[in-house]
Formats: sequence, structure tokens, C-alpha cells
Amino acid sequence: MSQKQRDRLAYVEFRLWFLGDASRRDLMDRFAIAPAVATRDFTAYRELAPQNIDFDGSRKVYIPSERFTPVFDHSPDRVLSAMSRGFGDGEDRRGEGYIPCELPIRLNRPSLEELAVVTRAIHQRQVLRVTYHSLKRGVGVREVIPHALVDSGLRWHTRVFDRKSSEFRDLVISRIEAASPVLSEEILPHELPQADEEWNRQLNLILIAHPGVDRPEIVQRDFGMRSGELHLTVRAAVAGYVLQRWNVDCSPDRRLDPTIHRLCLKDLDSLEAVRSLAIAPGYQTAA
Repeated sequence: MSQKQRDRLAYVEFRLWFLGDASRRDLMDRFAIAPAVATRDFTAYRELAPQNIDFDGSRKVYIPSERFTPVFDHSPDRVLSAMSRGFGDGEDRRGEGYIPCELPIRLNRPSLEELAVVTRAIHQRQVLRVTYHSLKRGVGVREVIPHALVDSGLRWHTRVFDRKSSEFRDLVISRIEAASPVLSEEILPHELPQADEEWNRQLNLILIAHPGVDRPEIVQRDFGMRSGELHLTVRAAVAGYVLQRWNVDCSPDRRLDPTIHRLCLKDLDSLEAVRSLAIAPGYQTAA
């Protein structure tokens, strides 16, 4: 089958599994297809997974059978995003998720105008000239070569080579203004993503329940730990963000408040020589 039909059949399965029903109208509204196409899609899904789908004649909708077993991959992140925000990368025809859901308020929202310039530069491999508002250095103009976006959980950054400091670093997108491509400038080998050592280096982090928590078995369940440990593989460049976002106690003697820091790092040596750790909870006390 075509990729477009695979997407529609996966949506049928998504609705069956997570919402408990699916109809031709659902497919027609979601993909802007004709009724005949929607009918063929349900026929195709029944041929693909006949044990998964029944028809409820009283409501005239398809429902999951008692023997339902998914045949498509559905990642938890995408399922929860769809449930809370809906689908689509264009205009959102629904304007909301599929079920009531409250999300954390995001206080940091980058300008779409500046974001578009940054994302185009990443995709087109362009040098940018930006005015940047730095907490340490104030406002200044610099040339940067962005190669990725980074979500810290609190703010959106872009990973760049900064010609002013001659190093790779993260810039907060909301602090960028007047960004414009410098088409006459070439990107040099030492400015390419392949040269970003911290971006390309993978760290293996082992998290455990903080020894100060009263019920470590609940923390282990919350984070899907196996044998009391949660193993993460993260880029060295973003390790500090991960540890900050989940309030992981990185102090050498695990002195931070366990009612706030329910996790701690098992082995501090795994964080050796990582620049992003300036924001890791308690890590400075390990120096």
C-alpha cells in the first residue's frame, strides 16, 4: 500500500485503540478524502487485521474487538501529543485535542519570524547574522552557523557555531532578533556539525531513586526503572538540560531535598568534562 494509505490505516487503528471507535466521517475529516476512499480504507484495515475490528450497527461505527492487537507502531509521545493537541502540521482544523487535557503553561515562546529564519538556515546550511541578547555580554551582533534545535523543557535553543567566541554553544531563540542569512559566507570545516564534539559525544547516565525518598519503589515505577535503575543515553551537549528538567540530584553526597529531587545520578564520573552541567542540580558542589 502507499504511504498515504498506511497513514490513514494507522489513524483508524489509533482511533480504535485509544478512543474506542472510528467511522468513515473521521477519516474524511482528518484526511480530506472522499467517502469511497474511506470505505476502501476500512476494507483494507479489516483485511490487514481482521481480528481487530468489529462494527457496531446501532451507532454505525467501527469498534475494537476483544482480540485487538495493534499492527502499527504508536509511540507514547505521539499518542499523548495527538490526544492533547490533535494532529497536523498545517492549520489545525480541530483546534484542540481528542480528550480533555491540561498541559503546563509554556512561558517562553520564540518569535515565529526568527524561528523560521533559524530553521531555514539549518536546512539550507547557511550562515546567519543575528542580534543576540546575552545575559552576560548584553546585546551584540554575531555570525553563527546553526545546525540543530534543542528543547530544554523550558526554552527552545538552537545549537550553533558562534564565530564571535569560536566555539559551539546554545543560543536561546527568543533572544535572537534581526536574523538574516549571509549568503556570501562559506561554512568552514571546523564549523560543521561533525566538528561539534559535545553534540556528537553520547553519555550513558544511570538514574536511581534518591536515597532520601520514603517510597523508592514508587519512584522506580514512575520512571519505568528495571532493577532499580533507569539507563539514559543522551548527547553531552544536552545532558545538563535533561538533569535539570527532571530535578536529578547531582551533588556528590546527595544533599538536595528528596521531596523535590526524587532522582539522583548513580555515578558522577559519567559527567566528567561536560560543559552543559553548569545547570545540573547540585553538580557545582562536586567540583
